[in-house]
Amino acid sequence: MSYAITGLAPSSFSDLFTLSDADLAARNAMRVEVSAHPGFPCRISLEDAAIGETVILLHHVSHDAPTPYRSAYAIYVRDVGAAADYRDSLPPVMRGRALGLRAFDAKGMLRDARLAAPGQADAAIRGLFDNPAIAYIHAHNAAHGCFVAQVDRA
Repeated sequence: MSYAITGLAPSSFSDLFTLSDADLAARNAMRVEVSAHPGFPCRISLEDAAIGETVILLHHVSHDAPTPYRSAYAIYVRDVGAAADYRDSLPPVMRGRALGLRAFDAKGMLRDARLAAPGQADAAIRGLFDNPAIAYIHAHNAAHGCFVAQVDRA
C-alpha cells in the first residue's frame, strides 16, 4: 500500500511571522528560539528546526472533523516556502521518534490505532492501510502527544 505524507500549507501560517509578540499572544501563539536539535519539529517542512532558528509555537486544530475525535494541540512551524512531500517514506520528524498512529475512516471516526517505536512507523502505516475502511492516519508524537502529520493513501 502506497502512502503520502505532506507538511502543512505554509500559506496558513506565513502571516504569523510578521506579527508582534503581543499579536501572537492574542492568537495563543509565541515566537521561540530553537535551543536543541532535535526538539522543535516543524509541521510544514517536517524537519527539526536548527539551533538558533526562530519558530512559532501555536495552537492548531489538526483534526477538524465533526466528530468526537476533533483534535487540537500545540505545534511548531518555521518560515519556509514549501510544504514537505514524501511518498512511501518517512520525513525526518517521524524517524527516530515513538509515534502514536490514529487511523480514521472517511467520516473522521477513529477505527484503529497503533503505537510505533522508532523504526516501526512504516510497517505500522502499511498495516493500518491494509484495512480498506481506513481513509487517513494522523501521526502524533507518543510522548508529548502533538500532531506530526497526516498520512494519506497514495
